[in-house]
Amino acid sequence: MLVGVLTAAALLEGVLRPEVVWRPLVTIAAVALVPVLLWRRTHPLTAVLVAFGTLLMLAAADLLSGSAKPIGLYTNVFVLLLSYSLFRWASGREMTLGLGVMLVTAGVALVADWTGAVDAVGGMVFLLFPAVLGASVRYWRSARARELEQMKTSEREQLARELHDTVAHHVSAIAIRAQAGQVVAQARPEAALDALDVVEREASRTLEELRVIVGALRDSDHAELAPQRGIVDIPALGLIDDRLQVRVALSGELEDLPPGVGAALYRIAQESLTNALQHARDATQVDFRVTGEPDCVRLRVRDDGLPTAGWSTAGFGLVGMTERAILLGGSLHAGPHPDGGWSVEAVIPRDGSKR
Repeated sequence: MLVGVLTAAALLEGVLRPEVVWRPLVTIAAVALVPVLLWRRTHPLTAVLVAFGTLLMLAAADLLSGSAKPIGLYTNVFVLLLSYSLFRWASGREMTLGLGVMLVTAGVALVADWTGAVDAVGGMVFLLFPAVLGASVRYWRSARARELEQMKTSEREQLARELHDTVAHHVSAIAIRAQAGQVVAQARPEAALDALDVVEREASRTLEELRVIVGALRDSDHAELAPQRGIVDIPALGLIDDRLQVRVALSGELEDLPPGVGAALYRIAQESLTNALQHARDATQVDFRVTGEPDCVRLRVRDDGLPTAGWSTAGFGLVGMTERAILLGGSLHAGPHPDGGWSVEAVIPRDGSKR
């Protein structure tokens, strides 16, 4: 709707507004730029580069031609929405680049149509106010999301502590009844049956309490009904994003692995692929090699990209992967590969226990 209204406004202004300099050119430029708004959320930097780059060329032409009147339509004021979008949804590096293009465009336009320092300052404030507004909304939304997540985490932890006490009580009752049943089994078999009945009831209640604990500690609101992911699901990671070619090689003995080991290897592979998509510059493919050895399972992941500033061993993703491997008695190493790219190698014991 916004694109349709602005397109109509640009056409009407280009046709009806008197004394428009280079009327056909500026009208076509304004109409062609309006659809850029459709990508202001998904590709904010691209939208800013296209829109402000076009306005920069018009301003440069105005400066070189020495026209006494400014070139362009009033409808072009819609680019302020792109200024807001850049600081609302773009990354830090994209914001810096986009801001530079915006300031250069504004500077050339001011020089081409100089009307005084006061107007120049007012124009800059008018241009940057949407950017400040976008950054403020972004900060508020992020702070609000962190606050809500902290509140939910605190509530889950409190509930888990309370349920832990309940489960501990049930387990203690099971242990006591089982011991009592063993003592009286020979002399009073009926008492042993009563003890087993109590054990069965307490065990059922304990399982229910454990399900509540697991549900309380989940990050998502709804539990996944699909089976737990494992090594056999690693090849499907290539379907997550088509920007990278994913190659998977499975070798060795990979049968009869505990579910926790398979799930850990899958999560490490998934996080490695996510990191490659986010941080590996100019990467084209990621290789996964899973090898089942007599006492452990080894996962090697390597991409062919160039590491960026955000790709470091201190990242939260790597910390989480390392912690998962250590909890299962294994290890994880990540860093630049000698032959180029970034590599991750995880080694987890087959039984998934501390050595």
